[in-house]
Amino acid sequence: MQSSVIVNPSVRNPASGPRCQLSVVIVSFNTREVLRRCLKRLDEVASGLTLEIFVVDNASRDGSVEMLKAEFPHVRVFPSQTNLGFGAANNRVIHMATGRYIVLLNSDAFPLPGALQNAIKHMDDEPGTALGGGRLIGEDGSWQPSARMFPSMVNDFLSLSGLASRFPKSRFFGRADRTWADPRQSCKVDWVPGAFSIVRPDALRQVGVLDEAFFLYYEEVDLCRRIKAAGHSVRYWPDVVVVHLGGESAKSLPDMVRSTAGAQLTLWRMRSGFLYYRKHHGSLAWFCYALESGWHRLRAVVNGFRNGKQRQAKAAASRVTVDLLRQAWRETSGGRVSPPRPW
Repeated sequence: MQSSVIVNPSVRNPASGPRCQLSVVIVSFNTREVLRRCLKRLDEVASGLTLEIFVVDNASRDGSVEMLKAEFPHVRVFPSQTNLGFGAANNRVIHMATGRYIVLLNSDAFPLPGALQNAIKHMDDEPGTALGGGRLIGEDGSWQPSARMFPSMVNDFLSLSGLASRFPKSRFFGRADRTWADPRQSCKVDWVPGAFSIVRPDALRQVGVLDEAFFLYYEEVDLCRRIKAAGHSVRYWPDVVVVHLGGESAKSLPDMVRSTAGAQLTLWRMRSGFLYYRKHHGSLAWFCYALESGWHRLRAVVNGFRNGKQRQAKAAASRVTVDLLRQAWRETSGGRVSPPRPW
């Protein structure tokens, strides 16, 4: 059956009004050291704000829960005996939030001074905005995709073919990540990455919380799509700056095949991609599978006939990708069923 939105009707709607300005929700999986750094950063940059902080620990094996209880007694900690995934872990505590706004924050994301204050101001000034995101940068200040277009067959092909990275300043070829745009300009977008986002509780009450069919990846894309379908805006704000490391949880799973970009767990990305396409585009899910599989089959053949270790390595990587695509397609029944958690 098609994946469905998990709607939580108990997202808090306090009759007496919110008790704090921000409810910050962090999901952690084996990220003790960066989680410590994240919480310290929140303490540093929350000047003048009233915050409540929730951490859902997805069965970490690195002593994260013990560290939290010893060093951050003001943080509400919710240990899970199993890895719930990103969406389900967030949903576990979202209904407890009492803040005017809810911030979903990765444990490897560190807001710069003024980021939270600016995010609140933007939400106050833009009542039509239901969800907003900031400018994500690496520790070296390098730009990360922060204002993005929804996945589509065209956007997927531009990424797979390398045309998007070859012509980043083109409005057409650089469309998916808006690499052509000035990152200093605020704008309406399709979706923003889940490393940092601020959302109105009213919007979640209307469209539902994160869809738990997505164990990891695409859950924020799906939420933004539902928010926009309900007539609300999603915004990108360049003065909400957040340092984002990326891939910290993935590093604790060395046996999984990762993509070269962002240490994504490739199989999980494929499963969630098929679930997303089936949910929002129906039979186009098959074309999504055929496009990526066909591209890598061709890539494997072309590179396989060429000499050199690098070419042979590319051919081998494409063959692995084809096998993983076939596995993900089978395990999700063509994007119709989410495999049992944990993935």
